[in-house]
Parts: sequence; structure tokens; C-alpha cells
Amino acid sequence: MKKYASISNFFTPDHMFRSFDEVTPEFLHSIGINALLIDIDNTLAPYEQPDANERIINWFKTLKDAGIKAALISNNHPPRVERFNKKLGLIAYADCGKPKSRMLLVAMEQMGSTISDTAGLGDQILTDTAAAHNLGLPSIIVPPIKDKTNAFYKVKRAIERPFVKKYRKKNHGDGSFPKWPKY
Repeated sequence: MKKYASISNFFTPDHMFRSFDEVTPEFLHSIGINALLIDIDNTLAPYEQPDANERIINWFKTLKDAGIKAALISNNHPPRVERFNKKLGLIAYADCGKPKSRMLLVAMEQMGSTISDTAGLGDQILTDTAAAHNLGLPSIIVPPIKDKTNAFYKVKRAIERPFVKKYRKKNHGDGSFPKWPKY
């Protein structure tokens, strides 16, 4: 399992993209990834979007055609996850309790993937990156599609901002990529 030299390294994502569909099979293969554990809410769709749309369906088809396995790993409840997954037919788990990693391991076992060929994709550093890094998986983060603006999420995003800044500084010297919510 990968060890992190500091808490800052633990919470800093390994890769960031502007949106889920910028995470291409070519990129995943280039970093040795053949399986992806994917958050739903604000990663693939806003909370208000109950079903996977054509953009999402096509992206998953592209992954499948390239031999990349995928599973949905959500902290949301079964009715939301089951409805969203209806058109996708993926391995899907609700109430995962991220940043705990137990359900990620269950999904990996079901997909037949290992720590060495799996990554996590989500929009929240404190849940998605932490869950991936708990297992030593690479973390891929995208900005939230339509973030909630209540006090809890404002505080959460403020806590995440230094880790986004660290990623930007390390990987995009001018700090311009990607945008992160400002409240």
C-alpha cells in the first residue's frame, strides 16, 4: 500500500480534470489503470439529475470498449444510486460511507481488479480522495458540477482549497487549472 509522507500529500489528488469525460481510456491506460471506482453526485451529474444522460452513457461505453471496468461508489442512498444506474447496468454501491474504503474493496473484488490497476474518481477531496488514498489508489478529482452552497459544503470546500492549490502548483505552475468553487 502506498504511504503518504504527510497529511497534505494524503489529501492532494493525484490527477485533476475539468469534467469526468476528460478522463479518457488513453489517459487511464497511460497510468496503468484498468478499473475505475466512480462517485455519482456532482462528479457525473448534479444531485437533481435522477438518471444518467446520453453524455454519461456514451462515456461509460467508451470506457467499456477500451476494456476499462467501472463501478459506482456513492455515499447517497439506494433509491438514488439504483435509479441512476438503471440505464448503465454497472456494479453499484450506495451508502458507502466514504472516506471509509470497505465498499471500494468490495467493488474491486466484484470487478476482478486490484489496487495496482484501479483508481478512484470523484469531486470531493475529503471523501473521494481520502477513500482512494486509504487503499493506496490514485485519486482523480473533478470540480463539482453544481455544488451545494449551505454552510457545511462551504466549509468543506474551504478545507479542500489548499489541496487543490498544492495540486495546481505541482502540476500546472500558473495555478490556473481546474476551477474550484469559491463562496
